[in-house]
Amino acid sequence: MGLRLRIIINPSSGRETSVKDLDNILLYLSETGNLMRSDICYTAGKDDAMNFARETRADEYDAIVALGGDGTVNEVVTGMMRGGVDLPLAIYTSGTVNDFATINNLPQVPSDFARMLAKPEYIDVDCGKANDDYFLNVVAGGLMTDVAYTTRSDIKTAIGPVAYWLSAMKDLPDINRSIPVKITANGKTYEEDIIMFMISNTRSVGGFRSLMTKADLTDGVLDMLAVKKMDPIDIVPLLGSLVIGDHINNDNVIYIQSDNITIESEEELVLDIDGEKGSTLPAHISCIKNAIKLIVPGKEEPL
Repeated sequence: MGLRLRIIINPSSGRETSVKDLDNILLYLSETGNLMRSDICYTAGKDDAMNFARETRADEYDAIVALGGDGTVNEVVTGMMRGGVDLPLAIYTSGTVNDFATINNLPQVPSDFARMLAKPEYIDVDCGKANDDYFLNVVAGGLMTDVAYTTRSDIKTAIGPVAYWLSAMKDLPDINRSIPVKITANGKTYEEDIIMFMISNTRSVGGFRSLMTKADLTDGVLDMLAVKKMDPIDIVPLLGSLVIGDHINNDNVIYIQSDNITIESEEELVLDIDGEKGSTLPAHISCIKNAIKLIVPGKEEPL
C-alpha cells in the first residue's frame, strides 16, 4: 500500500525551487509504487502552514511533509502541537539556513528524500515552547538575533545565508548596548547585563554547526547560551573560542541546560523564534520531551 501524504509547501522558499523539487519527489514515489495519495497545501502568507497542519486529520494520512525554510517548519510544528496532530513529520529543506534539517542530515536531494519516505525510520525529538509559541530549533533575543525576520525575503532568496550575516553587520555599532536580565533555571538565578542569548534544541544555530556543544534533540532539556556585556577587545578571543568549540568555558558566556528557563527584563525585548518574530520578555521557555516523531533516513543496507 502506498503512502498517504499531507504536504505543506512554501512555494517561494529555496530560490523558488521547492515546487520543482516536490514534483520530482512525487514522481519518484509514484514510479516506485510508494504513493497512494498526496494532498498539497501551498502557503501564501503567515499562519497558512500552521493552519494546514492543525487541521490535518491523523486518520487520513501516514505523515505530514513540510517543504520550506525554518519558518515554514516552525509553523507546521506549531500547528501540529496546537492541534494535537499525532503524525510523523518529514522535513525537506529549501530555505536559507535550515539549521534543524542540516544537523539531522535530512536529505536535500528529491530522490534521496523520496527514498527516505518510502523506507522511513523515526526518532522522537523534543520541542521547545516560549510563552505560547513553539519552536523546533531556537529562540533568541538581543544583538543580531532579529536578522532572520528583518532581512527582506527577496534578498535571502538571492544570496542565501550570506544575507543573514550581511544584514547582521548593521548591529555591530550597538555592541556596547546591553540588556539587564534575570535568568532562572535549575533552582539558580543569574542577574547579568547581556548583549544576546539563544536557547536551542539542537547544536546548530545560525549556520554554526556546534554553537550549542552539548545539545541533544532527545535529552529532554534545552541548551541556553548568553553572552555577557563585554569590552569590544574581548570579542576576538570569544570568536576564537567559537572556532575551537571552547566558547562555553569563556568567562563572558553563560551556558545552561534545563527543561525550564525563565528570562525577565525591565526592557522590552522581542524574541526570534525559529527565524520568525515572536512575543516579548518576560518569557518562560520549556522543553516538551519526545513531542514530534521525526522521519529520518534509514541505515544503508550492506552490499
